[in-house]
Amino acid sequence: HQVVKQCRFSSKDLQGIELIDSYVFNQAEYIRFNSTVGKYVGYTELGLKNAEAWNKGPELAQELGELERVCKGNAAIDYSNILDKTVAPHVRLSSVAPPIGRHPAMLMCSAYDFYPKPIKVTWLRDGGEVKSDVTSTEELANGDWYYQIHSHLEYTPRSGEKISCMVEHISLTEPMVYDWDPSLPEAERNKIAIGASGLVLGAILALAGLIYYKKK
Repeated sequence: HQVVKQCRFSSKDLQGIELIDSYVFNQAEYIRFNSTVGKYVGYTELGLKNAEAWNKGPELAQELGELERVCKGNAAIDYSNILDKTVAPHVRLSSVAPPIGRHPAMLMCSAYDFYPKPIKVTWLRDGGEVKSDVTSTEELANGDWYYQIHSHLEYTPRSGEKISCMVEHISLTEPMVYDWDPSLPEAERNKIAIGASGLVLGAILALAGLIYYKKK
């Protein structure tokens, strides 16, 4: 047996706030109080009998008081501690292997660890919005109040073009645009630089060794 209380509201002024009190036995709801309806409603034989009795007794007055006492008080706390807070996304733009199809390249724009959930990710090509060959996931819950989303663009590269990912979120004062740089990432450039330096150093040591061997 369980009792499930829900306080439903969608605006900070709490207009239309609603209390729903559900009584459940063996996973079946048998009676419910809804503050919008203003009374108990039964769904089973027992629920109908209880609804008739509770609507005439002190239970109804107690439920009506719960809307003010529980819902409205906690809603204000929820807004001040959670709902009014925002966290800006961390965005990463990367090249990924495309599926077998008509385009040889694919980019992925990923936004991580943002709150609240609503977000918009748009692809731009030379400043114009791209709507075809775009696939996106839903906002995925991390399980820690934060969300992530991933959007893919399949395309055929053109010389001199500019491809960007635009992210819009309530935490941002304006849309953020991230331009795709087809050059290697800094980490990859560092690996190549270190490798090249090692090759040059190895060649110099080998040449020095050969000269020393010839002199001897």
